[in-house]
Amino acid sequence: MSKMTLGSHPFLLGFDQLERMLEQAEKSGTEGYPPFNIEQVSDRAYRITLAVAGFGEDDLSITVEDRKLVVRGRIAGRDEGRVYLHRGIAARQFMKSFVLADGVEVIGAATENGLLHIDLERAEPERRVQKIEIRKG
Repeated sequence: MSKMTLGSHPFLLGFDQLERMLEQAEKSGTEGYPPFNIEQVSDRAYRITLAVAGFGEDDLSITVEDRKLVVRGRIAGRDEGRVYLHRGIAARQFMKSFVLADGVEVIGAATENGLLHIDLERAEPERRVQKIEIRKG
């Protein structure tokens, strides 16, 4: 018995892209640093919040690459000359990615109290009915 995939089911034509997105989401950064929340703010709006204490705005970058939201953090050269007796605050670079569905757009980002908030919105789908003419054969 062979494995049935979304792309091979006869009633799900064109859903092979969804299957690729699921595989991509499974491979995306699942490590726990930095911790994050995903909230549904309204029917079509979402907010991703990452705990980025110690990172300045210049240390963070947010990009959308081929329907994937990528957040990177990098702190460089701040510890030169410091001697720590205990170091409990993580200050390592990271990359966190989130797969975005078609129609979901990043509308803004802001930092507040050591948190990075990224606001997303899903566009209202266009309702459309298409009539297909049947030709005489």
